[in-house]
Amino acid sequence: MDKIWRELGLTDEEYEKIISILGREPNITELGMYSVMWSEHCAYKNSKPLLKYLPTKGERVIQGPGENAGVLDIGDNLAVVMKIESHNHPSAIEPYQGAATGVGGIIRDIFTMGARPIALLDSLRFGIPDDKRTKYLIENVVAGIADYGNCIGIPTVGGDTYFEESYKGNPLVNAMCVGIVEKDKIKKGIAKGIGNPVMIVGATTGRDGIGGASFASQELSEESEEKRPSVQVGDPFMEKLLLEACLELFETDAVVAIQDMGAAGLTSSSCEMASRGGVGMELDLDKVPLREEGMTPYEIMLSESQERMLVVVEKGKEEDVQKVFKKWGLNAATIGKITDDGMIRVIKDGKVVAEVPAKSLTEDAPQYIREEKVPKWQKEVNKLDINEIKPPEDMNKALKDVISSLNVA
Repeated sequence: MDKIWRELGLTDEEYEKIISILGREPNITELGMYSVMWSEHCAYKNSKPLLKYLPTKGERVIQGPGENAGVLDIGDNLAVVMKIESHNHPSAIEPYQGAATGVGGIIRDIFTMGARPIALLDSLRFGIPDDKRTKYLIENVVAGIADYGNCIGIPTVGGDTYFEESYKGNPLVNAMCVGIVEKDKIKKGIAKGIGNPVMIVGATTGRDGIGGASFASQELSEESEEKRPSVQVGDPFMEKLLLEACLELFETDAVVAIQDMGAAGLTSSSCEMASRGGVGMELDLDKVPLREEGMTPYEIMLSESQERMLVVVEKGKEEDVQKVFKKWGLNAATIGKITDDGMIRVIKDGKVVAEVPAKSLTEDAPQYIREEKVPKWQKEVNKLDINEIKPPEDMNKALKDVISSLNVA
């Protein structure tokens, strides 16, 4: 494939590891699936060794890492569901949609757990707003966050914004959503039940966002502007319908497992649910509701079209699901089934176009320990003796300097 894996963000060593797992060279669809699932955005291959230092257990922790969102017991049979996620690169290229779809994805993570979202927060970092581009990023990121939440009816209740030169052209856009759920109504994305049908619900699948997870893991450059198609396009009004339809569906006994289709779309939702449950999944792409003609298996599996969910349903209860989603004007199509072989098997036009072990996509990505360096400024700060710091001669000027700082004002 003329080293196309490099263009997809994989190293030569990672490509060799894929060959070792499969016992053969991957085809283009399979390679695309590994490229998104082994990206930093999905696999945390550079940050996971550091994240492991954080505490994840406690007497109130109902759900730690490994699911769509974390869950904490708050008493009276209630739990708070929380998730935070970044949408940095998409927001740097297309700030309005990049920030908005970051909010949309984080909201889906909350109601996927069976919870009703009640509040949004954000944590933003920008360069110094002394040029047009930075001002444009600030204005549109803030608008994207506000508009998406407002359209759905979920308020943004707090957040912080800081300005520093190092973020020029590459802002940090972190969105958080909080929801409430009764403890006995928590839903999880653990596929089980051999032969149970797999359904895709919500919006149709198009070409927007293809390769978004890989793109979000790359270094930004001047050429990144050309990757604007990698930024998803959100529809908050459809997400409101999806939210209400899913919460209504959870009142039935039809749902076995459910997973948001965020980064890596159908690829991530299928392999993550299958991997958690120790099962396989067979998908027929001819049954996926599409909004564009002539889409290839690669495009369908990697599309990050928003406002979609993958649901494992109790066999025989497909009509119950379709009835709920038809009421809300949304698609609900059976596109596959649970298998017992641990493989993600993708079929198109009656032929197998991809076949890979589910766990290899979710668990076999390499982890990297990067070289650590102490920043120069920290060394200088560490030398300071607080007892030797003298108060400013002009306290009025000092006060004005502080309150005129962008990070305070």
